[in-house]
Amino acid sequence: MIHKFASAIALLCLLFAGCSTLDSVPQQTGPSDSADLDSVDVSIGQAAPAAGQPTLVSAAAGTADDSPLWQQLRSGLQFDGIRHVEVQRQLAEYRRNAGQVETIFKRGGPYIGYIQGEVSKRGFPAEITLLPFVESSYDPFAYSHGRAAGLWQFIPGTARMYGLQQDWWYDGRRDVIASTQAALNYLDRLQQQFDGDWLLALAAYNSGEGTVSRAISKNRKAGKLADFWHLDLPPETSAYVPKLLAISAVVASPGKYGISLEPLPTQAIFEVVPTGGQLDLAVAAELAGMKTDELHRLNPGFNRWATHPDGPHRLAIPADKEAIFRNNLAALPETERVKWVRHKIQKGDTLSQIAARYDTTTAVLLRTNKLNGTGIRIGRHLLVPVAAKQPERYAALAEHLQPDHASASKVTYRVRNGDSLWSIANSHKVSVKQVTRWNRLDSGSLIRPGQQLVIWKNHNGGADKTVRTVHYKVRSGDSLYRIANKFSVSVTDLRRWNNLSKGKYLQPGQNLKLYVDVTQLTRNNQS
Repeated sequence: MIHKFASAIALLCLLFAGCSTLDSVPQQTGPSDSADLDSVDVSIGQAAPAAGQPTLVSAAAGTADDSPLWQQLRSGLQFDGIRHVEVQRQLAEYRRNAGQVETIFKRGGPYIGYIQGEVSKRGFPAEITLLPFVESSYDPFAYSHGRAAGLWQFIPGTARMYGLQQDWWYDGRRDVIASTQAALNYLDRLQQQFDGDWLLALAAYNSGEGTVSRAISKNRKAGKLADFWHLDLPPETSAYVPKLLAISAVVASPGKYGISLEPLPTQAIFEVVPTGGQLDLAVAAELAGMKTDELHRLNPGFNRWATHPDGPHRLAIPADKEAIFRNNLAALPETERVKWVRHKIQKGDTLSQIAARYDTTTAVLLRTNKLNGTGIRIGRHLLVPVAAKQPERYAALAEHLQPDHASASKVTYRVRNGDSLWSIANSHKVSVKQVTRWNRLDSGSLIRPGQQLVIWKNHNGGADKTVRTVHYKVRSGDSLYRIANKFSVSVTDLRRWNNLSKGKYLQPGQNLKLYVDVTQLTRNNQS
């Protein structure tokens, strides 16, 4: 059986830039783990030369998109293969959806300069800079039904192998800096494993080196050519490399395909600044003279209102704000880096209830207070880390709204007689979990008439920009509970989204739609 990483069947619709993606462009695929998919034969079309080893491709002259970054990328393009019918098919798709291709590159603006710099340092082909276009549409919050996350679509197991930390505070798969270094390390190992054949390395990045190695061995035993174009690979992988070659051809000659590429910064737009310890993100934003959501856009790996207490102790800060941030951080009193609350334990309190009340975890309370177990005593005090600023300062951060709030608006709702968290959430087409998080409530909180609640809504009717649409194909042995637990959603929501009545059994191969909050998945991803 061919082992292959299961990728998203359909593209994620709720994107960082607030618009839909090109259906055939990004596949949330990513480095392979242990998920299984059946192998299907796919005809690539006409034969072409083996294209693993780089062969310089000349860009079309006179293109209007001649800013330094695009010139730099074009000069570094090295792969051949544009004549293949699958590449031509992808090019036609990109031409038909030129506006969405432009949107994806615009979304990548904050990241492409940094990625290209790192790719260039290693002497890699410039096509590698474009790989996140195929993987994630340059959306650091992209998430697939196979649990791949971030620009480079790492799954939990491979992420851990390459040093990407994942826990309640932080997910390194979404960290632009950490995930880029991990992806380039992985790709470097793969291209060495396949003797410098980059197309085989890319195929292995998508489907796993075992899948590619077995396909090579099979061809050699049969006396066939063993380059990418002649291997019997899973259909997704057979399309994956052509998609990268096609978008590279677009970058080489955008005008030829009716696409205009906006000028992008040649270098990274940010500097990496050590923070020296945990730091509240709203406080950090004030120190830099910027909005919290602008800061989080450059630091999307953080799941919470502050950086991780155990690191990484660094932040990506806009280059033009680096000096003022460093100066203000140096002058910041230690007591103002993170706010702490002294909670007096009451009768009936449990550590988990206290954690929920303050939007933290039992593990954080145990470590912070140097407790050996969950037993606590009435009258004693616990130190609890909490957000330093008003909740609305973090609502935009949590939902990853655009800096100008162009795609979202804040609604202040006054609680009425008979209201419940469920009825309020339902009327605003959001979840109870979102309402409680935006207003620093726990799920069992009582609300009273006259109380004001903050609701964040985008102009498309939804509210949570960390939510991604995931299409999941039911497998043998699956249950509603198991699927719901895997994606941190409720069985009730799963039934409602898919019009499933109680008592109705799932069938292998059945397709389900889920709406998944990518910042809530880390704990389940540890398994």
